[in-house]
Amino acid sequence: MAYVITDACIMDFLCAAECATAAIAPASAADAAVGISHLFINPDECIDCGNCASICPSGAIFAEDELPAEKAHFAGKNKAYFN
Repeated sequence: MAYVITDACIMDFLCAAECATAAIAPASAADAAVGISHLFINPDECIDCGNCASICPSGAIFAEDELPAEKAHFAGKNKAYFN
């Protein structure tokens, strides 16, 4: 299981700085591409430590199995970003 970033993300990059495995992209504002609406977590690199969720001021990050039903599609969006 991995953590998932949803559309509540404010792109402050705090979570990227706290990620133990650098699984969050883009990692900084300097790396952010135009048109990206939120950050993404690579489910293959996430070790389920929860550091990102605990630091997120907007409550945008959920454990995949705790995603609200209306946000479930963000699991696929996070994965697709890395494919």
